[in-house]
Amino acid sequence: MASGVKVTDEVIAVFNNMKVRKAQANEEEKRKRKKAILFCMSKDLKNIVLDDGKEILLGDLGTTVQDPYQHFVKMLPPDDCRYALYDATYETKETKKEDLVFIFWAPENAPLKSKMIYASSKDAIKKKFEGIKHEWQVNGLEDLKDRHTLAEKLGGSSVISLEGAPI
Repeated sequence: MASGVKVTDEVIAVFNNMKVRKAQANEEEKRKRKKAILFCMSKDLKNIVLDDGKEILLGDLGTTVQDPYQHFVKMLPPDDCRYALYDATYETKETKKEDLVFIFWAPENAPLKSKMIYASSKDAIKKKFEGIKHEWQVNGLEDLKDRHTLAEKLGGSSVISLEGAPI
């Protein structure tokens, strides 16, 4: 079921910047890279836009943000839906990895209308986010509160650490 909602160019640009890791990026460019970002519906419900101020930059890590995963969880509104991209850094028994995770946040307390609009618009944003390996629909803080659930999504029992913390 399509809703006719459009994804703004700004949202697509953010996704493309998060997807492409520049090996030759200087320190300043690295600090400005997004670790996580939230997207929401525009006020007129016709576009998917950036959720102002709801982002974590790599430059924030270790300064204003100690635990990026917990900080990300706290950014999610308790009573409304959002889409999010989270750049997960994790380690398996074999190697270190970084993967983008597309998250559809639809908490139980969100208004029914909001849940319906976000659910019917999810395909519009997913089509623009080509190459996403991991998708996660989350319906409450219980699903998110510890790292184990995200680790499961990323690689099951082979994941031994997430964001530098052991699982």
